[in-house]
Amino acid sequence: MINKLIKDYDKPEDPAVRIRVGRFAGFVGIVANIVLFAVKIIFGIIFGSVSIIADSLNNFSDAGSNILTVVGYTMTGKPADKEHPYGHARMEYLCSLFISLIVMVLGVETLKSSIEKLIDPQGSTEYSTVAIIVIASTVAVKIFMAILNARLGKHINSSTLKATAIDSISDVIATSAVVVGMILTPYLGIYTDGILGCIISVYILALGIKMVFESSNTLLGKAPDAEFLYNLTQKIKSYDGVLGIHDLVIHSYGANKYFASVHVEIDSEDDVMLSHDMVDTIEADILKEMNVNLVIHMDPVCMTDPETNRLREQCSRIISDIAAEYSNPVSMHDFRVVKGFSSQTKIIFDISISNDMPIENERLCKEISEEIRKINPLYVIIITVDRDYFSSRYENI
Repeated sequence: MINKLIKDYDKPEDPAVRIRVGRFAGFVGIVANIVLFAVKIIFGIIFGSVSIIADSLNNFSDAGSNILTVVGYTMTGKPADKEHPYGHARMEYLCSLFISLIVMVLGVETLKSSIEKLIDPQGSTEYSTVAIIVIASTVAVKIFMAILNARLGKHINSSTLKATAIDSISDVIATSAVVVGMILTPYLGIYTDGILGCIISVYILALGIKMVFESSNTLLGKAPDAEFLYNLTQKIKSYDGVLGIHDLVIHSYGANKYFASVHVEIDSEDDVMLSHDMVDTIEADILKEMNVNLVIHMDPVCMTDPETNRLREQCSRIISDIAAEYSNPVSMHDFRVVKGFSSQTKIIFDISISNDMPIENERLCKEISEEIRKINPLYVIIITVDRDYFSSRYENI
């Protein structure tokens, strides 16, 4: 059915299809939530129930969220311009943050109304069987919305639609609580409605706070998916002539819109023009196959000098042993051996560490240097520490 409603639905990797799917989900949500809001607000006013009104406002906020979803997906399709050279795909995340704030405000307002209801219950609220049946029937609509958004979110790998599905499931729980309250009020007393209203309001508020944190994490620079990182690094390493990679940095400017840079090690004896052609090929293939705008920096590595190779292997072993002691990954790159005019030999290299390393950079470098000097106390060790953004995530998938 969905295949017929959405053009090229079976091509989720196409950005245009992703936009169409998101907008479709948004429009369906707008219609469904406005209907639910209208039904619940009418019955809430008729029976003077703050729990029903609180639940209706939750549906109203969901309709607003769906409107912003449509706007967000529409904006993400705008091409890059002078003011926004990386495109507008992050608009989806901004809309999500704004929606989260709206949910928080609604949670606070309905909580105030529920507390007022507890202070002044104004007699027992009576519900008809018709009202109970009508409100209970709205649960089925939300179950349908949860299934639809979960399916579409999985199809296009959309965190926004997946979150909407979770929100719909939460609404099912909230509305079910309202129905239970309507049934139990005659037996539990006049405070039942106010108590349930408070519970639902606190739930809405907590949901809004959670959504704010999730939206903020994305805008602050949430780490890319581990499987995506693994596939990207393995793709780069698969080319003949690539000896290793390091200093991988990835920036996300929206769903499936990445800009990245990486250092690729090549044999210093290789023809520089051939190496440059290989780098151009990697960049073009990555853009075509993974939709990543990749910039590669070539790092020449000496592979023919026996002494350099011997020292590289010894230093690598020392670093691995120290990393194992701290149960934290440390990688070495840009290894060079410089022989001076005196008897001293400089060993120069960079190490990459993650934020989880339990000791300071200076202490780590000191421990590595002391171990290397056990080979020859005259060695001059020069170590540069780099941040390793992803190694601890993509080494073991």
